[in-house]
Amino acid sequence: MATKERAEIGVFGGSGFYSLLSDAREIALDTPYGAPSDRLAIGELAGKRVAFLPRHGRQHQLPPHLLNFRANMWAMKELGVGRVIGPSACGSLKPSVKPGEMVVSDQLLNFTSGRRDTYFDGPIATHVSFADPYCPQLRSIANAALGKLGFPAHDTGTVVVVNGPRFSTRAESRFFSSIGGDVINMTQYPEAYLARELEMCYVNIALVTDYDVGLEGDLDLKPVSTEEVIQVLARHNDRVRTAIGEIIAHIPAEYACECHEALSRARL
Repeated sequence: MATKERAEIGVFGGSGFYSLLSDAREIALDTPYGAPSDRLAIGELAGKRVAFLPRHGRQHQLPPHLLNFRANMWAMKELGVGRVIGPSACGSLKPSVKPGEMVVSDQLLNFTSGRRDTYFDGPIATHVSFADPYCPQLRSIANAALGKLGFPAHDTGTVVVVNGPRFSTRAESRFFSSIGGDVINMTQYPEAYLARELEMCYVNIALVTDYDVGLEGDLDLKPVSTEEVIQVLARHNDRVRTAIGEIIAHIPAEYACECHEALSRARL
């Protein structure tokens, strides 16, 4: 179903992010790829029109391996969104990346399988560059915002993406650390890539909720539990919301990246 509603910036996140928007109006959208995770809220933030969608549904009823990533990103595009902020919870794969800190990811390693991860199933062969998965302009703005706020953060990081919903085995976690992973998550792929196919800028702000199980021997910690993750999220959600507001306030109208021209070099 088409809509006349418009937004400049999109945000994916948990249901607690509804409080970000003033004068929010909720709309239901359908897409050629099915329904998105939930109704979208559209409102004002820092003088900009912002669309928000709870990635897992407002009751967190959708596990990561069943998310309709294509519908979620298409709905944002249909609203006219050009920039997307995708905050996420993650586990740490390095002792130096501590729970409660944030990571502005610059690379990812995809270990998912079976996910519908492209809009281009033919007949035109389309090969989109994904060498740098995250928008450099938005990353610069995000790092500046976190620095201004004084939040503990890492300005780069490689996120390993797994299917879920289970957590890693110890051997898997050690392997992900050994190949250069900094944090681990279940939703960054194909979310980040689909934004690129739609020529949208995308940035990830990863909140570290725990040390992954592969670090247990080094740090003498118990394996991660869902209860632990929820507790850390609850303590730091306000910080993430503040960071998103600061980022949005400093996003200019002008593009200083090539994300919005991704298809110009993707076809023969």
